[in-house]
Amino acid sequence: MTYCVAMRLADGLVFASDSRTNAGVDHIATFKKLHIFERDDRVLVLQSAGNLATTQSVLTLLRQRVNQDVPNLMNVSSVYDAATLVGTVIREVIQRDGGQQQSNINFGCNILLGGQIRGEIHRLFHIYPEGNFIEATEDTPYFQIGESKYGKPIIDRVLNFNTPLETAMQCALISIDSTLRSNLSVGLPLDTLIYPKDSFSTAQQYRITEKHPHFQALRQAWGEGLQKLFSQLPPFDL
Repeated sequence: MTYCVAMRLADGLVFASDSRTNAGVDHIATFKKLHIFERDDRVLVLQSAGNLATTQSVLTLLRQRVNQDVPNLMNVSSVYDAATLVGTVIREVIQRDGGQQQSNINFGCNILLGGQIRGEIHRLFHIYPEGNFIEATEDTPYFQIGESKYGKPIIDRVLNFNTPLETAMQCALISIDSTLRSNLSVGLPLDTLIYPKDSFSTAQQYRITEKHPHFQALRQAWGEGLQKLFSQLPPFDL
């Protein structure tokens, strides 16, 4: 299991992913789930959840084809076209691997694709195992994949399209921290990125470990704040 969240806001994009994968309690590993394709005219960020073999194959094919004379993430003209391309590769891998295996294994994966190509606005898509996708809007400015239920209420209460990027990142980190506390299949370190619109820069990319001072202060303040607020609630009196 995993947890990834991506947000498309007025000022840019925010991405945060955990890095845990597991196939049972005795087989837990760490794999990066936030992947960046960039050059001077584009920044494209992919986050992956689902079958690890499928997601690794999809990412390998996307990287290999960057150097080939075929449609690829470095020559498509829009983020929409990039989402279409990723969806096609997902279908290709699932049909290939699923057709070879006669079992109950789920070969599906979900991918969040966000970024900007020069000449258009920053955009964010959720691409499904079937290869189809939906786009984030001002009314629905974020997507989650993986173990989303624990962190969703926090985002729903805090986030809107005009939320500043730094505030949105704090919201994403608290959302992940709530998930970490409730589900052992989600784990540190975290990979995060803040992308200001029109910057075409990934300079604000961070890996957050258990000892990261800001993350520790944030989770402590959030936990203590919840305890304090709970103690101040009106007494139960029907």
